[in-house]
Amino acid sequence: MIKKKYQKQADCLISPIFAGIAVCLFLFSSCNKFKSNEPVASDKVIARAFDKYLKLEDIRNIVPKGTSKNDSITIIRNFVENWVQQQVVLKKANDNLDDEKKNVEQKLEEYRNSLITYIYERELIRQKLDTSISESDIEKYYNENPNNFQLKDNIIKVIYFKIPKNAPKIDKVKSWYRSENPKERKQLEEYCYQFASDYYFNEEEWLLFDDLLKKVPIETYDKEQFLKNNRYIEIPDSNAVYFVNIKGFKIKESQSPLSFEKENIRNLIINKRKLDLINEMQKAAYENALKDNEVEIWLPKK
Repeated sequence: MIKKKYQKQADCLISPIFAGIAVCLFLFSSCNKFKSNEPVASDKVIARAFDKYLKLEDIRNIVPKGTSKNDSITIIRNFVENWVQQQVVLKKANDNLDDEKKNVEQKLEEYRNSLITYIYERELIRQKLDTSISESDIEKYYNENPNNFQLKDNIIKVIYFKIPKNAPKIDKVKSWYRSENPKERKQLEEYCYQFASDYYFNEEEWLLFDDLLKKVPIETYDKEQFLKNNRYIEIPDSNAVYFVNIKGFKIKESQSPLSFEKENIRNLIINKRKLDLINEMQKAAYENALKDNEVEIWLPKK
């Protein structure tokens, strides 16, 4: 918060600003009367904060074309007030920080160098990165890095659905959802399309067990034991019945299946290629600079 001393200084500076700026504001209109071929007193001072001055030239482009006179005045007034306040706070910071903390040139240079390098590397990646990844690439990476694919959560293959308590043929449903018979499976799917308020039949895809728990009100304090001891689950509530057939599961900290990791592996391969591309560029640039005598190192050899 600006101390009273500085606030008073700001108030004293701001208050006379608008007496002088009133004349300047007539140079602004809804169609922006500033034009490149018109003479303007660009050195006219419209605000001062300590030893810093804000000139008419500094605000010539802040009002968009087509702005009304009243809106133009508001925009200029806000800009000038903000500028003065910023200078007051900056002065306070300069007065209260030691020289070491105020020395930002090195940090700015380091930031500039990092930013330029990052932009160049990003453009290099955009132009030269090979993003095509085959199934064999994914499988090879999976087989060569088995320790990287330990499950952090329990996963399952499952079918589940939710039907109203008063839905017809519930006895049939109890038989169908346990069956491996393709005909009965088709009957179950057609039934769910008609009566179920929620269902999932993609039993070849691995899901997080926790995602199922968000859909089905299963209560358990030991998820691993529950998965080991339950396959067919029927849970009624006041309005509906939930049916779950757990087709397969893997417990956390076991090896994650390849099909569950494909997208993750794809991203890992892409990231590795990015790093390799950047490292190759850096190495080639360094070697070329040495070869062309553009850099020299005078430190003793190890």
